[in-house]
Amino acid sequence: MVTSSLQPANFVAGQPGKRSRRLAELLEFIGGRVETSVADLTKHFDSSPATIRRDLAVLADQGVILRTHGGARPADGAIEVPVALRDTRYAEAKQRIARATVALIPRERHSVAFCGGSTTACVARELGWHTDLTVITNSLTIATMLTRFPRLKVLMTGGILRPQSQELVGVLAEGTFNAVTRIGTAILGADGVSAEDGVTTYDETEARTNHAMVAKADRTIVVADGSKIGRAAFAALAGLDEINILVTDESADPAELDRIRSAGVRVVVAGANS
Repeated sequence: MVTSSLQPANFVAGQPGKRSRRLAELLEFIGGRVETSVADLTKHFDSSPATIRRDLAVLADQGVILRTHGGARPADGAIEVPVALRDTRYAEAKQRIARATVALIPRERHSVAFCGGSTTACVARELGWHTDLTVITNSLTIATMLTRFPRLKVLMTGGILRPQSQELVGVLAEGTFNAVTRIGTAILGADGVSAEDGVTTYDETEARTNHAMVAKADRTIVVADGSKIGRAAFAALAGLDEINILVTDESADPAELDRIRSAGVRVVVAGANS
């Protein structure tokens, strides 16, 4: 189980971002292989064996990898990067995506629902200027962050806390979304978006909860950096026929974006000048 000790601020004093990025990259590297040796990791990351072993110990303590004799392997097949480390990856792209998404939100009275995730959190942060916005979310991260913006009205779901994503999921969370008469815009993060599989995520309970949000929205905007485009995770969250707009960045595969457009989704590519 991923706990709060995985927060970036608890890493190397004075250099939390640097170590957080390395841990995220280390986790991603291990997730792409059946088993990885310390020697391979040392060579790939140009780090000392002692540093690699310390990093593996941190990740193993959180349950996202398993230590092996001389190395490590994924704990449960495909690795889900904990939300505390996601902020360190593709940060500039996510900021561009957030700015492009906020431009799609009406300036007058409106309601927006957010699921958890580092990209959706970037969008929520950019909406702090809004003076007449109701936010509905099952994300602890987003709800806590929005306390800095007292003009926003924030409604939070109940539910069971999923530590990996810091989201509340399950029947109580679904019930909150189902009880809402209408949501203007749902802002949906994803672990994968493809023309073949639609919008996917790692956990089926999380997928079911966030689909309840989509079902009550007048329109749904998916926000996903280019690394997620063309990929598919374990659980189906929404079909492309339920998505109105996809906002991504220039690193996304153009051919896959064309296939997604062909399915009737408007695609917004946030460039370097966005």
